[in-house]
Amino acid sequence: MTLSSSSSRHSSKFLSAAALALAAAAGAAHAETYEGVHPLTTAESRADVAAGAVVAARIGNPYATGVDAGPMHPPVAQNSRDAVRAEAVAAARAPDPYAEGASSGTAPIVAGAVDRATVRAEAYAAARGNALPL
Repeated sequence: MTLSSSSSRHSSKFLSAAALALAAAAGAAHAETYEGVHPLTTAESRADVAAGAVVAARIGNPYATGVDAGPMHPPVAQNSRDAVRAEAVAAARAPDPYAEGASSGTAPIVAGAVDRATVRAEAYAAARGNALPL
């Protein structure tokens, strides 16, 4: 190894490092600055924001469930006790709107267009095997 080859390698490393430094400096000169998603605009003072934070911290967690939700407040009734009782009695005496089949109670009597004697005569004729008129 000679002195000239060692110094040329050293100088090429130095030149490449210098070129890299110049490229980085040129890139940094054109770099953009980050200003956030929203511009900072507020009309409230620090004291107002701090007071609002204290109030929000004492409200509690609005998404808490179960034991973490805190005491449950009873609902305020809109109807009087007598009105609710009357509605309950009326609902208990009404027929079951979801009943089907035998539990639905008796079928309502519907007046037909054909009189009873005609239906009886046709049923008698059908039972004897006679053809029904169409």
